[in-house]
Amino acid sequence: MFRPAWLEINLDNLSDNFKKIKKIVSPSVKVLVCVKKDAYGHGMIPVSKRLVKEGVDYLGVADIDEAIRLRKEKINKPILVMGAVLPKDVEPFFKYDLVASISNWELAYALEKKAKYFNKKIKVHIKVDTGMGRLGVLYTQAYDFIKRLTKLKFLELEGVFSHFPLAETDPKFTLKQIERLKELKQKLLNSKINIPLYHCANSSATLFYKESHLDMVRPGLVIYGLYPKKNMDIKFKPVMSLKARIVLVKRLPKNFGISYGHTYYTKKDTNIAVIPVGYGDGYFRKFSNKAFVLIRGRRFRIAGRICMDQFMVDVGNLKLKIGEEVVLLGRQKKEIILAEELAFISKTIPYEITTSLGSHLPRIYIPS
Repeated sequence: MFRPAWLEINLDNLSDNFKKIKKIVSPSVKVLVCVKKDAYGHGMIPVSKRLVKEGVDYLGVADIDEAIRLRKEKINKPILVMGAVLPKDVEPFFKYDLVASISNWELAYALEKKAKYFNKKIKVHIKVDTGMGRLGVLYTQAYDFIKRLTKLKFLELEGVFSHFPLAETDPKFTLKQIERLKELKQKLLNSKINIPLYHCANSSATLFYKESHLDMVRPGLVIYGLYPKKNMDIKFKPVMSLKARIVLVKRLPKNFGISYGHTYYTKKDTNIAVIPVGYGDGYFRKFSNKAFVLIRGRRFRIAGRICMDQFMVDVGNLKLKIGEEVVLLGRQKKEIILAEELAFISKTIPYEITTSLGSHLPRIYIPS
């Protein structure tokens, strides 16, 4: 690798975070880890392989293509395709032994027809909208929908699941969603419809709502060492770090404009370090003049606007050498920059930070 900028993915930290989740839930509760969108930028294949080694029960992906990538790498754990699928695209579920999520009759009938053709049953999970307003059968219609699904001979109803929009901020509404799902389960049981896996708990619910654990939990954020909210008692370890090497150090005089638009002027004669990362790498332009980097264990603020593939840092009289390591995300000595800090600056969520970086920069896995 010749590029002087890279992501470090610490798989030991990933394992540690997974083990923390396993300790939180009871032994009978299964764990599905969301590895969609390339494991939130961390690399779906290496992450999934480590999770399989740690004993994950299920893997969750956004679409069929992601699931096929896992299967081609000989990852044989159950894979739930959680996103919407067009009825014409159901054949890979049978070819690659995937689990479908159903929100509508069109997909259910397409799966039934193809399963009948192959003379092979297919496992499905029914998505129920208990208050998210996205995918899923509305909870008031879910009982009738599922009862009709039981008439289809080739669908194996393995799961029923839902999702929370406000688990971090609104306990009352979240508890109402859990109640709606439990009421549906009881109604189905009263009709002798026994479905093995009910699940709704994302990272926040796994940590803060024990009543949401049901038969399986679906952590995403915390597995990667990201936090759903501030000041949590339980500590997770960040899995992703972003590092680079200084490519140029130059001395500039007082009142010298830096980068596009000259939004930063030097306050005195100073040393400017050039870092080879920019918005083209997913390091947002919004970080300009706001975000910090770590050099020799000290914080330095970005000076001027971030360019497509580089930005500058005013380091004062610090004498640096070309090739010295800079940390943009992660720990250096006693200092640390978390994804949550960058998310706050850019008014987004940590997910967007890691997925944006992970889609552009080369990754190094530790241990290799």
